[in-house]
Amino acid sequence: MPDRPLRVAVVGRSIYGLHAVGGLERALYELVRHHLSDGWEVTLITRPADGEAASPDAWHVLASRSNFTLRTVPYRTFPFAGRRGTTVADRSTAYPLFGYRAGQDAARLVAQGRIDLVHSAGASGFGYAYAHQGAGGPRAPLVLNPHGLEEFGDAHGQFAGHPLKGLAYAPLRRVVRATAAAADAVIATDAGLRPVVVRHLGVDPARVHVIPNGLDLVEGAGRVDVTEGRALRQAQGIDPRDTVLLSVGRLEANKGFLDLVQVLATLRESSWRWVLIGDGPERQEIEDALGRAALRDRVTLAGRVDDRTLHAWYDAADLFVHPTRYEGSSIVTLEAMLHQKPLVATRVGGLPDKVIPGRTGWLAEAGDAGSLTSALREALVNRHRWQAFGRAARTLLEERFDWRVIQRQYAGLYERLLSKPTN
Repeated sequence: MPDRPLRVAVVGRSIYGLHAVGGLERALYELVRHHLSDGWEVTLITRPADGEAASPDAWHVLASRSNFTLRTVPYRTFPFAGRRGTTVADRSTAYPLFGYRAGQDAARLVAQGRIDLVHSAGASGFGYAYAHQGAGGPRAPLVLNPHGLEEFGDAHGQFAGHPLKGLAYAPLRRVVRATAAAADAVIATDAGLRPVVVRHLGVDPARVHVIPNGLDLVEGAGRVDVTEGRALRQAQGIDPRDTVLLSVGRLEANKGFLDLVQVLATLRESSWRWVLIGDGPERQEIEDALGRAALRDRVTLAGRVDDRTLHAWYDAADLFVHPTRYEGSSIVTLEAMLHQKPLVATRVGGLPDKVIPGRTGWLAEAGDAGSLTSALREALVNRHRWQAFGRAARTLLEERFDWRVIQRQYAGLYERLLSKPTN
């Protein structure tokens, strides 16, 4: 590491504070925030703010730091590509173009001697990788965190039920692989995702490092308040004897919420209330499925909620259920662990690193209604284990997924990369 403060360019399409809230956005925000807290100089290269999605208070935490610099690159959505960042067409057209422009901006900063290391979120650093293919001149190490890898399908590269989706994502896959080929280190956000990253990106396993996404537990401690949870249950008219099942996520097909509707229709004998937080293109389909199953009076579709309400629901819940068919690291599962909730989830992505059968919860096979039914039934009849599972989940969070632990891991990786000779 240099004697002066480390200078890092973080390149990403979106970040919490400027853009819509999601797992990637929160992860990038925490990465930048903790790099700044370590005294590093961080230059963030991203797209301009979304007016409605901006969070001024969160953004002020970064913007007020003297060691922070913001550079924006236009993100131009093509005609017929749909909403920015939310459709396959947009991700395979506008996103690679943004990644080329943003990465080229990072390359210029490196050439000027202003940056020591480039950290790319997904394809956002593509232009930096492209600039140094077979080229000489100054080069800073490139770290790629591909995050969810949704464009590669499931762990086996399949797009179940959506064969054309795989074809549509082909341009983005090429860009991500090109970025990975030029990267000095590639991040897998969970141990279970390491072989998936190697397989999908075709990189040397020696270049893949497991560094998770996580939560800031000092900040998170202020969000846990069981009294707010009790007040919310009362305000919602929930019977104290009812078991509150909580799910959080974007309402889209790969989150598996329709699978959970099918399962809940078989559990009528249990006294439960399902609360689903989030919004998205599948909302109407979920509402219709609930109507057909005659479950509307037992389900609360809360839509998007503010951060305080979200955490009040975590406190109000008894069991966190994540039926997703596809997942990266899953920040929402970490949030449930913060609130000491037992977990029911599917065996995909990084979830097996968090949902450990016999310790923190129950695992089911993704897209398998029978497996999910068995896991949820077993959880419901083992209520006496919930408190111990919740405590174990919180302990695991503290040991492996606290951002102070994660920042030390990044510092160690960056130091190793910078100690190697560069071209």
